[in-house]
Amino acid sequence: MSELGTLSVLFDLDGTLVDSEPNYYEASRQVLAEHGVPDFSWTEHQRYVGISTRETVADWKERYGLRASVEELFTAKNRRYLELARASTPAYPEMRKFVELLATEGVPMAVASGSSPEAIGAVLAGTGLDAYLTTVVSADEVAHGKPAPDVFLEAARRLGARPADCVVLEDAAPGAVAAHAAGMRCIAIPYVAEQADAPEFATAGLLLRGGQREFTARAAHDWLLRSA
Repeated sequence: MSELGTLSVLFDLDGTLVDSEPNYYEASRQVLAEHGVPDFSWTEHQRYVGISTRETVADWKERYGLRASVEELFTAKNRRYLELARASTPAYPEMRKFVELLATEGVPMAVASGSSPEAIGAVLAGTGLDAYLTTVVSADEVAHGKPAPDVFLEAARRLGARPADCVVLEDAAPGAVAAHAAGMRCIAIPYVAEQADAPEFATAGLLLRGGQREFTARAAHDWLLRSA
């Protein structure tokens, strides 16, 4: 057994394992422009960080009064995002090291993401992380996306792990809320630095205010050892 005992580690994907938000933003900008919403800004995009694609486009429809159906918007955004994701989605170097370190110790791992199964698969394959992360749960497969705990609870179920034995890595407030609701500990790496003081992150066992700039595989591993 690993020196981390019965621990399992659940990863959010976008903004946590990989820097995919620029691709999501560009896909959103292009789709919204095609539906009569010009000048969709990065600041506006940030309100959707950590929220599932389906819930994002449903909000667009209401917020911008779009005539297209949620399903049409969802399909268009996924198609555009997949084109961008397959071309280039970089994994964060220290996150890759962390995954590899946990893999050498035999720690069970899973990805629990608001992205579609196709998007998750494309990104993991493109980065090579699919060699280590074979258990994957999309918000499309459960009743409710984050901040509901469904994706994390389903990931734990598939790993055969108790929620109390799981640690979640998350970059967004809805994910931190979901981890807490699932009864899991959380390492929070805020993608939007200005959100580090958000109350949603207050329940995190480890909060790295500097986001990915502050995250290191060794420090995260040491924290897991101390809290195991």
